Amino acid sequence: MSTVDAEGVALVTGASRGIGRAVAIDLARAGFDVVAGMRNPDDGADLADLVGDGSGSVVVTRLDMDDPSTMDIPQGLRVLVNNAAIERQYLPVEEVEVDEWRAVFETNLFGLVELTRRAIPEMRRGGDGVICNVTSSSILVAIPFYSIYRASKAAVSAMSETLRCEVADFGIRVVEIMPGPVDTDMLARSDRIPEAVDSDGYREMAEATHAARRAIAGMVIPAPVAAERIRSIILDDHAGLKHGIDDISIGLLDAWSTNPISLVGTPYGTPDPPGPS
Repeated sequence: MSTVDAEGVALVTGASRGIGRAVAIDLARAGFDVVAGMRNPDDGADLADLVGDGSGSVVVTRLDMDDPSTMDIPQGLRVLVNNAAIERQYLPVEEVEVDEWRAVFETNLFGLVELTRRAIPEMRRGGDGVICNVTSSSILVAIPFYSIYRASKAAVSAMSETLRCEVADFGIRVVEIMPGPVDTDMLARSDRIPEAVDSDGYREMAEATHAARRAIAGMVIPAPVAAERIRSIILDDHAGLKHGIDDISIGLLDAWSTNPISLVGTPYGTPDPPGPS
């Protein structure tokens, strides 16, 4: 594996908690000067202390993915980690108001695109860079009641494919991280029976979906472990585009790469074994 030096400026979105917080700490400890973006900077008041006296640093800044006026691109940016995301209630498509779709896409896709398009010129001036988009392994398998979140992440995934082609000649690499179960607040909140249980005709499916969700309890990895793996991908100069970082996401990505049709239409998020290639 050919690696690049862990130095320069890295901007991490959604750094107040979960994967974003762990990545901000990890990159700073590795040597980057990290700008940790979050809606409420008070949530990151302890980040500098957690980083300690490593070779890098961390500063906290207000960054709201729904508010372009907060999207300041730091000079000398080398790494952008697009991690910030939201989700909504777990409901069937027929019951979700279109405003809910717009709200999730505003944060998960449109805000990400706006920040990325502002970051690219600064990376071009520097002659290199890495854009790391955090999506989800859930886009690789059919899961009931996750339509808004999965669709927003699938859009980011498709954008990443095109972006990788466009910026390669400028020395900018694009990688997509597709996490499975990582120990975060979002994962903890997902451990509930979907709200669709109260929807006419969906009770059985909602209960089965919850049972499948609970079955992953023993496969959750800590956020710092996820961050370390993400850093290794960012620093790998020959890394491909799509990456799993835990057993579930790696397995789903391998199955998808071998036979994507095997993951289409599977009940309650449980993939069929991959067929012959």
